[in-house]
Amino acid sequence: MRLVTWNINSIRARIDRVIAFLERSNTDVLAMQELKCKPDQFPFDRFEDAGYEVKMTGMNQWNGVAIASRVGLKDVETNFPTQPTFKDKLEARAISAVCDGVRVWSLYIPNGRTLQDPHYQYKLEFLNNLANYTRGYLEKSTTPLALVGDWNVAPLDEDVWDISVFEGDTHVSEPERMAFNQFSRLGMKELTREYVTNYTYWDYQKLRFPKNEGMRIDFVYASPDLAERAIGADIDRNERKGKGASDHVPVIVDFQ
Repeated sequence: MRLVTWNINSIRARIDRVIAFLERSNTDVLAMQELKCKPDQFPFDRFEDAGYEVKMTGMNQWNGVAIASRVGLKDVETNFPTQPTFKDKLEARAISAVCDGVRVWSLYIPNGRTLQDPHYQYKLEFLNNLANYTRGYLEKSTTPLALVGDWNVAPLDEDVWDISVFEGDTHVSEPERMAFNQFSRLGMKELTREYVTNYTYWDYQKLRFPKNEGMRIDFVYASPDLAERAIGADIDRNERKGKGASDHVPVIVDFQ
C-alpha cells in the first residue's frame, strides 16, 4: 500500500494538481489537510472519476480534512473522542477510516499562532488528547494505526532552516516538541525520518522555496505492527514548484 499525506491548502484551488498527482504516483490512500471548503463545495466527482472513494469533513474557508482511497474506506470517524474545541466549536481537523485493513487518521494539528495565544494551549490540548486516544486504541484494537498529516511541529532544530529565526515562536517550543514526541513513547514510530532528509513546507513569502528555507512539519506515525511493514518514504518536491502549488508537498510512505 502506498499512503500519502498532503496539506493541499485549498482543494478547489489545487484539484487539477491533486488528480494529476494521483494518476502518476500510484497512490492507494491520500490523506489531505486544509481543504478550505464545505462538503457541498468538495469536488467528489473528480476523485470518483479517478477511481477513488472520498470522505471529508469541512466548514467554510478554514481547516478541513479528507481521505481518498482506492483500497476501501470503511468505519469513518470525523473526530476522535475528547477532541477539543476552540471557542466552543469543534473544528474539522481529524477524520479517519479503515483502508486496506489500516485505520488511517488525516490530521491537521492547530497552528498555535503565538506562545501567548489561546490557540497555543488549544494546540497542546489537541495533541495531548490525541495521544490519550492513541494510548487507548493501542491497548484495545488489533487494527494497525496510522496518524498522518500536518502536525505543525518541527521536532528537531534541523527541521527548520535556521533555528535562531524561530526563537520564542511556535512549532519549535519545548512543550510542542514534548507533545509530539509522546507518540513515540506510546510505541508509535515516525516513519519518514529514516528516509526523508528534506523539508515538507516552504512559506510563499520571501522566496522561501527557492532559498530552501523550509520546515519539516508533515509526518507519519505508525503503530508497531504497521511500522514493521514500512519499506520506504519520500516527498514529491516537484509539487512545490510551478503555478498553483501548495506550500506543502506530498509525503509518501510505502508498505509491504
